[in-house]
Amino acid sequence: MTRRIKDFILSANLLAGTIIGAGVFSLPYVFKIAGVATGLFYLLLATVAYIAIYRMYAQVISLTPSEHRLSGYIKIYLGNTAWWISILMTIVGAILVLTVYLILSQSFGNLITPFGSGEDKMVIFWLLGSTAIFLSLRRIALLEMMINIGMVAIIAIIFFLGLMKPDNLLSVNFGVHWGSFLLPLAPVLFSLSGRVAIPAMTKFGSLRAAINWGTIVPAVLFAAFVLSILALSPVVTEDAVTGLVGYVHPSILIVVGIFGMFSILSSYVTIGYDVYKSLGLDLGFPRFAQYALVVFGPLVAYFAGLNSFIGLVSLIGGIFLGLEGIFIVLMWLKAIKKPLSLSTLLLIAVFAAAIIYEIIK
Repeated sequence: MTRRIKDFILSANLLAGTIIGAGVFSLPYVFKIAGVATGLFYLLLATVAYIAIYRMYAQVISLTPSEHRLSGYIKIYLGNTAWWISILMTIVGAILVLTVYLILSQSFGNLITPFGSGEDKMVIFWLLGSTAIFLSLRRIALLEMMINIGMVAIIAIIFFLGLMKPDNLLSVNFGVHWGSFLLPLAPVLFSLSGRVAIPAMTKFGSLRAAINWGTIVPAVLFAAFVLSILALSPVVTEDAVTGLVGYVHPSILIVVGIFGMFSILSSYVTIGYDVYKSLGLDLGFPRFAQYALVVFGPLVAYFAGLNSFIGLVSLIGGIFLGLEGIFIVLMWLKAIKKPLSLSTLLLIAVFAAAIIYEIIK
């Protein structure tokens, strides 16, 4: 294997592994509500949009002499106001993502055992995740492997089970429900988000090809996952997996629950530790305040009423990732010193549509 091919595989795998996460569980529900054709349309649109965004961000990184986090690049190219918005956007968005994992922990916990309430299982998950963050276990590279193995295993299990029941897809509405036409946009943007992988990818060669395939492969897997869920169960729940109860053998559901729990726990620790570091490096928070916000922020958000899986995924994908996408386009235009073109205007429109829909819906 040549160095070029090896770099391509490592780089594409890094992006794909970052993208494949909790967002995929929101897709079957919104695809069914809006129509499968609508969902697949947005999956294609978001794939194209994110390929462009990731290329732009990679070019911004390569054109900037010093290395920064996203907020640092925003400060250089867009000024202090945009920088403050990006800091708040990143930290609040990450706290809400942790809340999404708290919600999912109930779903996977219920697959493993029917004993105890969902919130009891969530609190246990929260205690384990918070303890791991406190011990700085983010440094253990094994966590990244656990995330990828867990998510790919779940998608593979659901896909092969779905292959056994292809006839059930005949009863699925593949049309377009115009009243819910924009519903899938924000969850799809959330699902395909992998911007954090780009800085590490710039150290490899074959960047354009790696970005292309690192985005396309997860999109194809997501489409297969959605169709498999629709084939397996006539009941499609917000989290995708709860609706499988009664339609998939309990032992298989336990395996799915275990893989899912390991994966989201690893993601929880990884994201939580990154937020902890960001609070210290970007905002100068004292250590106690860093831990307090990371540990209690998601729990407070949940009990304050932010406990709808689809609602949170849509909020993050629409508002926070919508703003992030627009910021990256504007940074890129500043970095390459070019005016706004029709193609960049259309790209901004995709993310702006998600923001506007989430505000007015």
